[in-house]
Formats: sequence, C-alpha cells, structure tokens
Amino acid sequence: MKHIVYFTAGDHSVYAWSRGRLELEAKFPGDDLGVVGFREYLAGRRGALFYALADLAGEDFHEEQIPYLRGGDRAQVVQRRLAQRYRDTRLAAALSLGFVRGERRNERLLLTSFTNTQQLTPWLDALTEAGAKLAGVYSVPLLAPALASILGVRRGRAFVVSANSTGLRQCYVEDGRLRFARLERTVDMAPEAFAAFVRSETGRLAQYLSTLRVLPRDGPPIQVIVIAPPGQRAAFEQALVSDARLSFITLDAQEATRKVGVSSAPRGTGAEQLYLHLAARRPPTEQFARREDRRSYHIWRWQRALLAAGALGLAACALYAGAGWVDANGMRSETRQNRAEANTAQQEYQRITSAFPVTQTTTDNLRAAVVEFTDIARHSASPERAIIYVSQVLSGFAQIELDSLQWRLEGPAGARAAKPAANAPAGIEAAQVLEISGRVSAMRRSEYRAITAEVQRFADALRADPAYRILRMQLPFDVTSGGTLSGDIGTAAETGEAPRFTIELARSMR
Repeated sequence: MKHIVYFTAGDHSVYAWSRGRLELEAKFPGDDLGVVGFREYLAGRRGALFYALADLAGEDFHEEQIPYLRGGDRAQVVQRRLAQRYRDTRLAAALSLGFVRGERRNERLLLTSFTNTQQLTPWLDALTEAGAKLAGVYSVPLLAPALASILGVRRGRAFVVSANSTGLRQCYVEDGRLRFARLERTVDMAPEAFAAFVRSETGRLAQYLSTLRVLPRDGPPIQVIVIAPPGQRAAFEQALVSDARLSFITLDAQEATRKVGVSSAPRGTGAEQLYLHLAARRPPTEQFARREDRRSYHIWRWQRALLAAGALGLAACALYAGAGWVDANGMRSETRQNRAEANTAQQEYQRITSAFPVTQTTTDNLRAAVVEFTDIARHSASPERAIIYVSQVLSGFAQIELDSLQWRLEGPAGARAAKPAANAPAGIEAAQVLEISGRVSAMRRSEYRAITAEVQRFADALRADPAYRILRMQLPFDVTSGGTLSGDIGTAAETGEAPRFTIELARSMR
C-alpha cells in the first residue's frame, strides 16, 4: 500500500492508495499542531512508503540555458544555477526542455521551486525521523504532462485546466513537457459563472504567456482540456466557445477519472484525485526532494532489486534442476527400455540357436565363419560397374555397334578360373576383364583408315580412366607403314557386313 501526503494552503491530508482506490486516512492543520499530530500518525508506520504531493500557489518557473554536459559536470552546473535562482534549494528541481542547436549546443532547463519551502520542511523531517520511505516530493504541475497524455494530448501546446479543492489549476504543457502553471483561488459559484470564470482566466493566461514570449503570437489554436466538476459539463461547453486562439475540449470529472484509472475516491474530492492517482501510479522522474531525504527509499529499492535478482536466480536454478531431473528420468527410462530390448534379443537368440543342428564346432567359430563369408560376398566382383563405364564411353561413338560383351575374372599372373591365360602378361594382379567385340557402321568399306581411326579413338576413350587398361586390341585392318593392308575388308565387301574389331579391357580388383 502507498500513502500520499497532500499539501495545500489550508489542511494537509494523508491518503492511502491501492489498485486505483483512494481512501482518506488522516487530515492535519498546516501549523505546528498539525506537525505534532502527523508525527503521532507516523509512530506506528515505520518503513511505510510515502509520496508527497503539493498543490500550492507559490510555485516559481524560470527558463535557463546551460552548455551541453553530461554526468557529474552537468549536475554541478545545474546545482549552481538552482543556488543562484533560489535561496533554499532543498525543494528545487531542474526540468530538461530539450536542446538548442546553434553555434554551440545548449540545453534548455526549466528551474522550479516553491516560494516558501519552510511550510513543507517540518513534514518532510517528520517522515525521515519516523523511518518512512519517501519516494519523492511532487507538485500538481509536474504531473500535468502525464494527465494530458492520458487525456489525448501528446504533442503540441495545450492547457490542462481542472477544478481542484484548492482552486482553479492551470498548467501549460508543450510537447509533453511542463512550461508554466498557476493556481487561482475560487469561491463557490454557479456552474455558468464558474464556466465564464474559467474562460476569462484561460484567456488571461494565454495573454500573459504571449507577453513573456513563451507562447507565439501567431500560430494554430492552443488546445485547452477543461475537466468540469461532476454534472456541469453542459454549462461549461456552452460558455467555453473555441476561437482562433483557444480550442476547448471539455471532459466531465467522472469521464476523466475513468480514463486515468481511479476506481474510487472519498466523497467531496475534486479533480486533485486525478493527480493523487498519478503520483502513486505514474510518478515522473523529476521531483523536488533531495537524495538525502530519499535515502531510505533508495535502500529499499536496492533491497527489492537484490531480492528480485535472487528470486530470478533461484527460479533459474530450479528450472535448470528441473530440466536435469527430466533428462535424468528420460535417460533412466531409456536405459530400462534398452535393457528390456537386450533381454528380449538375448532370449530370441537363445531360442534360434537352440534349434541349430548339433555341430562339431563352437558357436564362436560359426559366427566367425558367417562374418568371413559376409566379407567375401561384399568384396566379390560384379560386372555392373565395368559395363556402366563402357556404356558411358560408348555413348560418344554413334558409329560403333557392339556384337558381344563378355566379362570374366582373371587372377594374379593372368589366371582365369584357376587356369593361366596364355595372352595375359605375367605379374598382373586379379582383375575384371571385358572382351568387347563390335563393328564400325555408317562408313564405306573402302574407308579403312577412317574405320581404324574410329576404333583407335574408342580404345583411347576406354583407357581415359586410369583404373582401366587395354590388354589386347584387334583392329579391323593393319594399316602400319611397315606392313601390308590386311583384315576382313574383302569378306565384308562380299557379305555386306562392317569390319569387326575386338578390345579386351581390364580393371584391377583393388
């Protein structure tokens, strides 16, 4: 649960906030007696989390520029500018308004503080002495950009106007950043009179900011979001007529609380309930309290961060352990399944071997014999590879036709089927031999040189692969320069058949 101390010019109230519900816990006068009562209230709440929200008229705003700096250098310059502007910097803040690009890059700052910080100091001291955790000290204007964003204005210039219990609160927001704010005290008025008062005060504020050159004199109309008291929206819409300078958007208080997320608030609470909810739910980064005043809060946040990190680490370890446990269970299940399969296989093996005929050798010898037989069968020669090779070479010779293709194995030293081959050279290792017989067609019989050359090209293509070699080749003709023309050209001419040739092609078994 969060507690919010709401400071006004009159009484100071303490609200309890939980899940969008606001409850009034205590109310104290703003004098010394109120501080005493506040200390008694804090006596049993050591370690409670508190937010301070000030809704006071005396709030100063001043724009400055500083050089573009970072880290400790910027903090020192900002603190020096605050000290030059305000006598008491305990409740002073510097809000960044962005950067100015020119000859050198400067940062725009909005310096802000309360004109009378002493009215808040005793209450903050009481929180520190009671051991409470102070999250921050905020003013209603600091929360105006968040309220404008929720109500639909995220860019451009806008006025946020609300009827708080302290009076008429007007905040000027530009591109999501606070630029100016004022609080005008009010008295009980009829809805029509109050709406006319809002119209006139908003026009006066626009004129004042134009004089200060905070607002441009020319430009599009400025959006004005007006949060009307419950039941007075119609009267406000009738009085708040848009013009070339101001464009009014009127919301009923109940509609605004619904958009902000306030589920319930004490009876009689004005529009400040919106700011009280935002202070607890969406507090801005900028606030007024010093680091010393928030020391307990920072320690608490570090403790929560450490606990969260520890919980995260514990969850990670538990997750890792759970994954390991699941893996171990899976491995144990797989091991049991493998053992069951092994037992089944062993029983099947024993059943099969029990049906074997009685032999004069052992089971191990039989197993070794089967393994050896399988290895011999795997390394036995097959004509498929050699025949595929010949067919691939033959695809490039359309004029050659095969008559026969004989495959055989020759052992070492030219042995064929355990008998030596007379035409195999000595020392040849075991090899596959293909005897290729064919003829050359589509040529005239008298072109014996072309026929012989075609057969020679075919033979050269066969031994292009180093794994193959030519053992013997019988050409259709003998066309050597030292010999006489011979062959079956005469016979071929008589029978009409093309001249034949024979090639023996060998491939090693290795």
